Amino acid sequence: MDISSSLDGLRSLLGVNSTAPAAAPAKNAGAPSLNGLGSDLATLSSAGNEVSQTATSDGVRLDKVAAIQSALASGTYSVPASAVASKLIDTMLAGH
Repeated sequence: MDISSSLDGLRSLLGVNSTAPAAAPAKNAGAPSLNGLGSDLATLSSAGNEVSQTATSDGVRLDKVAAIQSALASGTYSVPASAVASKLIDTMLAGH
């Protein structure tokens, strides 16, 4: 496999000119790069808003959620294998 041609293809796909001179060093070394290969962009869908709104609704037990998050973070959250197996069997028998 020819790596240079793969990189050229990637540059072409991203719209980055492979013959452009290297960018001058940024004045702020901690700032993110603004060229096509060094920048990140995140876009959230409306699903993120829906999840956020649902989490603040009356049906969510925030105290229980916080306790489970804490247990997950500390590595102490445990689910019995029998509970997992039971749910799997119930789901399979229900045809989901």
